[in-house]
Amino acid sequence: MQQSTETGDNSGAIWKSEAYAVYRDSVVQGKHVARVLSPTSLTSNYQSPANAFQSPEINFKFSINGKDNELAPGQDHRFVAVPRAGANAPELPVLVFGQRYVDPGPVPADTYLPPNTPMKIRLDMRPVLEAFKKQGYYTTFKGEKIYKEDFKKVFVAGNTAPLSWDFDNLINKPELELKDPDGNGIYEATLTLNAPQAAKTTAGKWEKSIKTDDFPQYTSQYPIADALYNLTLEEARRAVEPDSTFRTGKEWAGVWTRDISYSIILAMGILQPEVAMKSLMRKVSGDGRIIQDTGTGGAYPCSTDRMIWATAAWEIYKVTGDEQWLRTVYPIIKKSIEDDVQNAYNARTGMVRGESSFLDWREQTYPKWMQPVDIYESETLGTNAVHYQGNVVLSQMARILGEPAVASKHQQLAEQIKQGMNKHLWMAEKGYYGQFLYGRTYKILSPRAEALGEALSVLFGVADGDRAERVVQKTPTTAYGISCIYPQIPGIPPYHNNGVWPFVQSYWALAAAKVGNEASLTESMAAIYRPAALFLTNKENFVAENGDFAGTQINSSNMLWSLSGNLSLVYKVLFGMDFQADKLVFRPFVPKAFAGPRKLAGFKYRGAVLDMEMEGYGNEITTITLDDKPLANATIPATLTGRHKVRILLVGKAPQTASVNQVANRFSPAAPEVAFANNRINWNKQEGVRSYRILRNGQTIATTTAQETPADATGYAEYQVVAVDAAGLESFASEPLVVNGEKFSQLYQLESVTPKAALPYKGFTGQGFVEISKTKNKALSIPVTVPETGLYAIDFRYSNGNGPINTENKCALRTLRNGQQQLGTMVMPQRGVAEWSNWGFTNSVQVQLEKGPQTLTLAFEPANENMNGEVNQAMLDYLRLTRIQ
Repeated sequence: MQQSTETGDNSGAIWKSEAYAVYRDSVVQGKHVARVLSPTSLTSNYQSPANAFQSPEINFKFSINGKDNELAPGQDHRFVAVPRAGANAPELPVLVFGQRYVDPGPVPADTYLPPNTPMKIRLDMRPVLEAFKKQGYYTTFKGEKIYKEDFKKVFVAGNTAPLSWDFDNLINKPELELKDPDGNGIYEATLTLNAPQAAKTTAGKWEKSIKTDDFPQYTSQYPIADALYNLTLEEARRAVEPDSTFRTGKEWAGVWTRDISYSIILAMGILQPEVAMKSLMRKVSGDGRIIQDTGTGGAYPCSTDRMIWATAAWEIYKVTGDEQWLRTVYPIIKKSIEDDVQNAYNARTGMVRGESSFLDWREQTYPKWMQPVDIYESETLGTNAVHYQGNVVLSQMARILGEPAVASKHQQLAEQIKQGMNKHLWMAEKGYYGQFLYGRTYKILSPRAEALGEALSVLFGVADGDRAERVVQKTPTTAYGISCIYPQIPGIPPYHNNGVWPFVQSYWALAAAKVGNEASLTESMAAIYRPAALFLTNKENFVAENGDFAGTQINSSNMLWSLSGNLSLVYKVLFGMDFQADKLVFRPFVPKAFAGPRKLAGFKYRGAVLDMEMEGYGNEITTITLDDKPLANATIPATLTGRHKVRILLVGKAPQTASVNQVANRFSPAAPEVAFANNRINWNKQEGVRSYRILRNGQTIATTTAQETPADATGYAEYQVVAVDAAGLESFASEPLVVNGEKFSQLYQLESVTPKAALPYKGFTGQGFVEISKTKNKALSIPVTVPETGLYAIDFRYSNGNGPINTENKCALRTLRNGQQQLGTMVMPQRGVAEWSNWGFTNSVQVQLEKGPQTLTLAFEPANENMNGEVNQAMLDYLRLTRIQ
């Protein structure tokens, strides 16, 4: 991809690539043009191409209870939605659940899906219903049992709107539910494909319409930047609800912990500190803990990125100097981290478990086989950077508040996390960090780049010196910006996958500025200005492939963290304002492409109001004055009051040239599907795959072009397969396949240690199961006999029907001990709404055990409070003790 970052470009562009160009007063992307009419007015002729050329080929599957449980991966139904001879509309035959239908008709050349195409779907569910009647359950293609009592609804998922491949959210799309009104076992629904009202458009013009004069006013010689700054100030004002808390986005009501926190760090702590304070306090529970947003498996501790709240709270203190605020937030952060240390910290790696920060839509960034409990067990780049900084912040707060022991403890915890990240996640051969450690008993590193985590590792100082510079130079960026992950995952529609998020781009810009990478910074600024100008709003995201806002699964205008990121370019990049506990330091960085004079008037800093002027470019200050007197160390003291004038002159020299890793937007192979038969591991063949890498217990043992390999079952063995394409891009590893695991496992039925539950649930083993809650069986003592001294994995078979797997807040958790020794936290995520006969396994805790009798205790402890506070409940079938070494 060719670009220019020189103001002397023949085309007059500030920045130009094959995809688009940014000029002083316009943005041009093919036929789409945004123009500045004045500092308070913009026009754009952008029209999304999303609905213009939709293919009539419809791929879809049916779903019981919102799960991907009808057909094997890659075995979709196929229908070509064009009328056939003698028919007015395309017709589907009656389909049978579990039997694949492939339309024999070809896709006609130059034929697209007509607007308002009706698609009547009729599904024969009688084989499923007959199985319920005959044996009480239906067995899926995976061998999993769906019990009659757990059967709730039937949905259709697919690739063309209003269809969606987001199985987890089908329960929130009633139009995709099939119903059987006459009770004959044939479920039906009629969909309207390519409906014109679903075509997404943006406004053609923006003109300032609300008062923003009380905010800092920005002017420069770049009309596009000035107009977008003013548009963004309006959106910042609109982002405040009547109750003086932040609204997350036009389509996202309410206060979300991670959204407001990332927004406060970028700009909202500076621009609207009182609203920021009130919003953060809205995300504190009654017992004084930071609230983890509802999410995967019932939220906490499957997701643990709530700790970004701490860095946002610290940002507010640095901006305001409000000591009462510091005293308010300090115990909240301290208590929350103490819980996390017990529930989520992994002493063996030094890192923290839990879902990738902000990437909270399971299959968008994880392999499909990973359940919420697997996501809890993963150790991710972004979330670990968040916890590292949370401990740093708490340590700094403790020093100010006179608690040196707390300060020392959390500085050590921060260092432990940093060392773990640099040991387990750093990829020296690539020059950036891997996405996460994942797996089951044995973890491996996903080599995908994860943009927000890479940026935070630089900004927070996890990556030091040369390593930080390498991260910015080597992390892949695509034509329209840095995608959330790279490479993309095949078969998953754009959102976090195959998506660019402007707020992530803003953090990337801050990282580029910190390490002095001018090319990366200029590209980031262009990648933020392009969508804001063409769409005339700060959108939530857009498709990495083509830069279009309409192709992603969900998108919102007036998005809080996107608009905050846009403002951060002025405050934290161009003027380089670095807020510290007792001062404001200027570290400006103006790329040569944006050289020239600029002003920021009416900027409030504690008791002072600053009118700032700056000239030149680069990231070195020649002179800086306060009221025409030299300003020592480019530092404004926190004690300054009154109105003052700051003048900055930059040296007019670009930093040493540093590269940017611009790449084509590529997709990795799909994760292989692996099976075991006749003492051999086998898997599905994939087109375009060069080789398959075989892993045993987390270690590569062979590389092959075949589709099978012999298994070694002499000891405990977990096998996985990774597909590698011709470009060297790797798939996710297949789901771990345990070979002859029963040889090394002992089961302890829990109804033998306490009375079994008198509940009508099915699918348990033994004579029954037990219920645990905040009032029932708060502690279970479980005698076990260890056959040999060694390393064991301990887990439980459980069910939790308190909610869906993708939202709400009723994940159950308990502490496992051997005497007083804490072995770990057992996590029991939700598995489906009222699906109490849906059984699975908890995470496994690995522990060295001595031969002979032991008594393990599973108990509800104060740190085991989930985000619901009232419901912390699960059913337990048995404890499994597996010797792995």
